[in-house]
Amino acid sequence: MVEVICDTNFLIHLATKRIKNIDNLDVEIGTISFVVPEVVLAELNKLQKIAEKKQDITMTLNFIKNLKTMPICGSFADKELLDYVKINHSIIGTMDKALKKQIKQAGGSVISLSSDKIVLES
Repeated sequence: MVEVICDTNFLIHLATKRIKNIDNLDVEIGTISFVVPEVVLAELNKLQKIAEKKQDITMTLNFIKNLKTMPICGSFADKELLDYVKINHSIIGTMDKALKKQIKQAGGSVISLSSDKIVLES
């Protein structure tokens, strides 16, 4: 099983959008497990206090209740994920174009969403 470390925006999309190929991921990409870094959980808890984001964030927090968390901590999720990738060459789930580029340059891989489908970017 491959662990995909998720950033905040990626998790919000997973929780609030209908993902067309979620049931076929084992065939298309392989068996994956979404993992939530503690820094992302902290970001979600902060975002929940913003009235216009509260519904999406509450859905996301409910969605991730049964997902594994990992001790990637800090004050800025993108920086912490990038630092982790530089050492561990992991797969990161993100929608952020700039972060995608940096992850690939650091030797990591990216899973993203395109047309409501999960895609592995090389």
